[in-house]
Amino acid sequence: MRVLVVEDEQLLADAVATGLRREAMAVDVVYDGGAALERIGVNDYDVVVLDRDLPVVHGDDVCRQIVELGMPTRVLMLTAAGDVSDRVEGLELGADDYLPKPFAFSELTARVRALGRRTTTALPPVLERSGIRLDPNRREVFREGVEVHLAPKEFAVLEVLMRSEGSVVSAEQLLEKAWDENTDPFTNVVRVTVMTLRRKLGEPPVIVTVPGSGYRI
Repeated sequence: MRVLVVEDEQLLADAVATGLRREAMAVDVVYDGGAALERIGVNDYDVVVLDRDLPVVHGDDVCRQIVELGMPTRVLMLTAAGDVSDRVEGLELGADDYLPKPFAFSELTARVRALGRRTTTALPPVLERSGIRLDPNRREVFREGVEVHLAPKEFAVLEVLMRSEGSVVSAEQLLEKAWDENTDPFTNVVRVTVMTLRRKLGEPPVIVTVPGSGYRI
C-alpha cells in the first residue's frame, strides 16, 4: 500500500510516516498543501493522510482536488478540531474518513488499512492463496500453518502479489506500491526482495516469474 502523509507539524508527520513504514507501507511525506498536490499529480496513492489546516494550499482544497479529479485515492482527514460539525464538514468535502487529534497510532493504522482495501476490488481482510495466509492487520504470514517471519518490505511485496489474485504484477508496480519515491527506479531491490521472499516461503516455490512481465502467485 502506498500512502502520502500531508502534515505541517514535521515531527508528527515524520513520526506517522515512520510508524506506517514499520507496518510495511510505502510512505511519502510533505509538509504543505502545495507539495501535496504536486505529489498527487505524479504518484498514485492508495491513501492520503491529510491534515486539514495546511499552509500554502489548505487541506480542504487538496481534498476537493482529489475528488474533482475522480481519483481512486482515499482521504483520511486529520484535524485538531473534533466537534461533530467539523467532522461533518470534512466528510462533505469528500474525505472518506476523519480522525481528530490527538489520536492513537493503532487507530490511525487501522483506518488507513481499511481505506486501502477500498481503493481496489473488495477483498477479505485476511488473504489466502496457494497455501499462504496473510493477515495485514496482525502482520502475520503462514504457509501451510507454519508462521513465516518477513521483513517489512518482504511483507509489502507479498501483500501486493496476494491482492493481485493471480494476475501478473510488474517490477515497476511492485516498486511503486512497496517503496517510497526516494527509491532509485533502476535499482535491483525488487528482484533481490522477491528472491529472499521465495526462500523464506520455502518449497515448492509459489512466486512465479513471468519473463518480461513480472511476478505472480
